[in-house]
Amino acid sequence: MSTPASVDHRILEFGRQWRNKPVLREIYHDLYRRMAGELAQGRTLEIGSGAGGFKEFAPDVITTDILSAPWLDLVADAQALPFAADSFGNIVMFDVLHHIEFPRRFFSEALRVLAPGGRIVMMEPAITPLSWPFYRFLHAEPLDLNADPLHDGAPAQDRDPFAANQAIPTLLAGAHRTQFAAAFPQFKIAPPRWLSLFAYPLSGGFKPWSLIPYGLVKPLLKLEEALLPVLGRLMAFRLMTVIEKRRP
Repeated sequence: MSTPASVDHRILEFGRQWRNKPVLREIYHDLYRRMAGELAQGRTLEIGSGAGGFKEFAPDVITTDILSAPWLDLVADAQALPFAADSFGNIVMFDVLHHIEFPRRFFSEALRVLAPGGRIVMMEPAITPLSWPFYRFLHAEPLDLNADPLHDGAPAQDRDPFAANQAIPTLLAGAHRTQFAAAFPQFKIAPPRWLSLFAYPLSGGFKPWSLIPYGLVKPLLKLEEALLPVLGRLMAFRLMTVIEKRRP
């Protein structure tokens, strides 16, 4: 088994912040609960498990990542999943889609390994009028709203797994939704859920700082819940997308 020293230092740092930041865990737990509530029947596969936080809400989930870590069940590339057809009832991903080099290849693989009625449940960055400056200027990952989220090619063997375009999930949920439906008619896309208004950006994410005390997180999340129908599309920082494989 690998030792922690062999794990990518970025995963170790994320894990350290996760353990040391109760504000962050509380916010993520709210998002994980939402994802767990969308699961269909059947086995669940997590892609890009990283530090493995989702397992608290779905203990039987099969955890995978493209990078090795001793707490994961398997090392796997989302663009070439090592599973048989119709193997899973669910695929869950948290902040993963925007890191995949060719999302089209992942969706083809997801279509193959999901059983009819199975679901992809994804939590990703939401690029909205008020979140755009945060993600564009204060977040380390690139953001390109002119990209084609369904372009194809040969995955690069030496690509950094943390390379990203934060705009990909929002493009698929919005401007390229029709293109996605035409490319994958076997999938049914639920209306996007725009989430996280104040608490997430004020928490600092995986940065060492936070602008809100732990005791205010739950009240702030309750306030967000009431405001989401009005403000979600304008200022959400998170986008939850559920895609279901149609039954014959």
